[in-house]
Amino acid sequence: MAVKEGLDLNTLPVFLALVETGGFTAAADRLGCTKTRVSLQIRKLETHLGVALFHRTTRKVHLTEAGELFYRECQPLLDGLRGAIAAVEADDLQLQGELRLTAPEDYATRVLGPALVEFGKRHPDLRIELRSGDRVSDMVQEGIDLAFRLGWLKDSTLRSSQLGSFEQFLMTSPEYLRTHGTPEHPAALADHAWITFSPLPSPLTWVFTKGDEQCRVQMQSRFKANSTASLRALMGAGAGISVMADITAEEDIRAGRLVRVLKDWSLPEGGVHAVYPPGRHVPSKVRVFMAFFRDYLR
Repeated sequence: MAVKEGLDLNTLPVFLALVETGGFTAAADRLGCTKTRVSLQIRKLETHLGVALFHRTTRKVHLTEAGELFYRECQPLLDGLRGAIAAVEADDLQLQGELRLTAPEDYATRVLGPALVEFGKRHPDLRIELRSGDRVSDMVQEGIDLAFRLGWLKDSTLRSSQLGSFEQFLMTSPEYLRTHGTPEHPAALADHAWITFSPLPSPLTWVFTKGDEQCRVQMQSRFKANSTASLRALMGAGAGISVMADITAEEDIRAGRLVRVLKDWSLPEGGVHAVYPPGRHVPSKVRVFMAFFRDYLR
């Protein structure tokens, strides 16, 4: 993307923060500035480009078509710049002390753990603690430097950046389907056993989409799980149907332990978020790791 002459590059991080947080207040909290400054910077950018980048409502902002195009072009460029800066810092900075991270169990095992081992080789004087679990930690009280969360952030005031997205699969065991039959339409799920995944904000209400058709279903549940491991175990034992992230479910599908149900219907995508503790300062160890991790994911 060519940089338009006279463009104030300081407006670009503000633009990205507003896209990734979805609101002026949350963007201001992430950047450590006022909501008014965010608004002025976005207005300055839109005036310079000659297009509206956002649809604004009282609570949220959404990208226009031009805004989506601009975001797709800008994000990799700024990520590359952040990576270059962090790489220079990493050459000059021998990371020491302790880096504490937390993530859902499956994400910690399959994605974050291997990345941390590789990162640790580059910084042998840095001690690394990885805490796994689906419980949402109190980052300040527990001394967490960086948290990874999958799904939707309940607290919009958290400073966070989205690293990617995932599909949600409707899952159960072959044994359950043999015993109870296979639902042919989402509406039939109301009559099936459902396993509640309690960390979700609305674990019993689901909206399925197929083309232009939508179906909202209120589930009935006897079993409840608060971790992915428990959810997998209950499904594997034939307790019912539930939802898993694609990155969590793929190994079980390949092994035949679990199967997808209603493949033609889709559920809302979830996000993979890196969440920072409150406060404006981000420690060097966190900045350097995040630059490394973004490159690792790519």
